[in-house]
Amino acid sequence: MPNITIINGPNLNLLGKREPGVYGNESFDDFLVQLKQQFTQVNFTYFQSNVEGELVDAIQKYGFDQDGIIINPAAYTHTSVAIGDAIAAIKVPVIEVHISNVHAREDFRKISHVSAKAVGSIVGLGLKGYALATEWLVSNTK
Repeated sequence: MPNITIINGPNLNLLGKREPGVYGNESFDDFLVQLKQQFTQVNFTYFQSNVEGELVDAIQKYGFDQDGIIINPAAYTHTSVAIGDAIAAIKVPVIEVHISNVHAREDFRKISHVSAKAVGSIVGLGLKGYALATEWLVSNTK
């Protein structure tokens, strides 16, 4: 059974409440229930924090013994060299996911300190991006 960790960054705890026109009306907790039902063969671990250092700690904690990490660093994507460095330091594949199309938004969102360290990025497909990332990790794990 593949072990996949999902790490979400700042403000993603407010999904369903925060800017529904951009991020949708569904909470991540509700979506995670559906994701687990869709991928019964996967053991998911979930971590969310609004604190950059806690995200780095989670990457380091799960980055050596899981089969993959799906990360949405949210706003830290564009500012955190530390998160990019943590991803570069670990052994498991990481897929970067963004709910909105960051390339169609403000110019500063077009910069990612994560993309070059990840095996791939999925942007703009809503929460479905997490399912697509899971599919890839499941088909490309041990």
